[in-house]
Amino acid sequence: MTPDRLILLRHGRTAWNEQRRFQGQADPPLDETGRAQADEIASFIVELAPQVLVSSDAIRAMETAERISDRTGLQVRSDARFRERSLGHWEGLTRDEVQRRYPDEFADWIAGRDIASRGGETREEVAERGVAALAEIPQVTTAVVVTHSATAMAISCALLGLSQKVHVLSPLANCHWTELVHDHDLWRLRAHNVGAPGAVLPIPTGSVADSEEAPDAEA
Repeated sequence: MTPDRLILLRHGRTAWNEQRRFQGQADPPLDETGRAQADEIASFIVELAPQVLVSSDAIRAMETAERISDRTGLQVRSDARFRERSLGHWEGLTRDEVQRRYPDEFADWIAGRDIASRGGETREEVAERGVAALAEIPQVTTAVVVTHSATAMAISCALLGLSQKVHVLSPLANCHWTELVHDHDLWRLRAHNVGAPGAVLPIPTGSVADSEEAPDAEA
């Protein structure tokens, strides 16, 4: 089974996002800004009239999903397969700390290459578990999945038949989503990085490494 329209929504901001700290499967909650983002985005999601609401079991995702549940009346079903990509020994470190401790790995990540040597998951592994979870969503018009940036990108690339080697889609901003539609056995990208009005991401003024986002942001 599969929904006709799939909304892959990234959770609201956490203190670790603000600190540019790698989260992976660590479990920080939303911060004050993240809770406000989740409250705001819930009013947008309700207009999409979803019939199913599923969330990663991470606290930051569940807190976001619960606000959508309050507005839509839908029960949240949690699924660990929508967790963020495991980042191994990067988890809990800031970008500056990773760059100092693991310069070769950091350089590969900034270049967009997959990093398996850090002890975490590959993009293919993330996509595999995410797509398997999607297959269990019932046939409905619209389903919302509250997940994470790298996980959403991996799932989107898998559904669209894109390579996982270098992600074509940009990372999702907090409380922004990717919208995909299922049509004649094909998935099509309808929108990406959709959210509340305003700038999606700060405009980088230097290298990708110095910007707010990079190839697997959140990651």
